[in-house]
Amino acid sequence: MSDAERAIKRVLGVFAHPDDPEFFSGATFARWAAEGAEITFVVATSGDKGSDDPEMTHERLAAMREEEERKAAAALGVKEVIFLRHRDGELMPDLNLRRDITRCIRQFQPDVVVTCDPTVFWFGERGLNHPDHRAIGAATLEAIYPTARDRLNFIELERDEGLAPHKVWQIYIAGTTTPTVKVDVSEYVETKIDSLREHKSQIKNIDETAERVRSRMIDPEAPNEAPRYVEFFRVIKFDR
Repeated sequence: MSDAERAIKRVLGVFAHPDDPEFFSGATFARWAAEGAEITFVVATSGDKGSDDPEMTHERLAAMREEEERKAAAALGVKEVIFLRHRDGELMPDLNLRRDITRCIRQFQPDVVVTCDPTVFWFGERGLNHPDHRAIGAATLEAIYPTARDRLNFIELERDEGLAPHKVWQIYIAGTTTPTVKVDVSEYVETKIDSLREHKSQIKNIDETAERVRSRMIDPEAPNEAPRYVEFFRVIKFDR
């Protein structure tokens, strides 16, 4: 474990939908939680459009998915989940979303923020990236710098809510096609899969999903006789 990883005490994961934190970087969150970090998730939508059930309603699905996310987060050792309840499938990196994320950064004062890569439109030949993932990544990066750091941005957060500026130390960008860091999560891959089991409304066959998750997490640089599981990130570090 590097010195940078040892210093991680407070983590804020900012994602678009319930199940995003688990799919994108659940094993890393589980590792950090086991090492003593205090982790909070911010989920911008309640995933109320992710169903093919003709009898499902937005309200029922939102309530279901929020409960699934709380259970999944608890399985990882995450302290709290905050739902911003923006519209699923309509997320935009506008000032309203940036203000909401800035508020959370100032409230929880994380050392590290984890979010999605706003530049990724597709993953090779295997699929497209959800526009909400790009939107949450863009809004989060803009909230980190310069908005959460500089007190005159959204001055009402300090004036009316008592939320002082906060400087994030590191950003871990998940779902990137240009990673710079890999985190060894060999001991936590099954914890990640256990957390995904809670997303029953989204995962029809957990055994197939688990096998696919494990195969994508195998470190290609590890020897075949000693497989290693990793999660990849592009990491940005600021001067402390």
